[in-house]
Amino acid sequence: MAWTYLIVGGLFEAGWPIGLKMAETPGRGLTGWLIATLCMAASMALLYLAQREISIGTAYAVWTGIGAAGAFACGLLLYGDPATFGRFAGVGLIISGVVVLKLAH
Repeated sequence: MAWTYLIVGGLFEAGWPIGLKMAETPGRGLTGWLIATLCMAASMALLYLAQREISIGTAYAVWTGIGAAGAFACGLLLYGDPATFGRFAGVGLIISGVVVLKLAH
């Protein structure tokens, strides 16, 4: 169950930067801040639960990796962020590192 908490927490970790980006849109400031705040709280609570069984270093790296890759994907799909080879390579390295941490756990 700890890995489920961690993965869902990582998805919420990707949600708060999206909420902050949304808050920059005129007329959506409060909604964006609320989404960001709720995602932060859920993300941290789930990380807390996951760390009961998963070592802190592994849990934190996986949590931030999922959040970073998720925010990257949302930036591409929702905000037209640049889709360059270097950016994809960087996210690929993050995901590779998360996989190695999971396998070495």
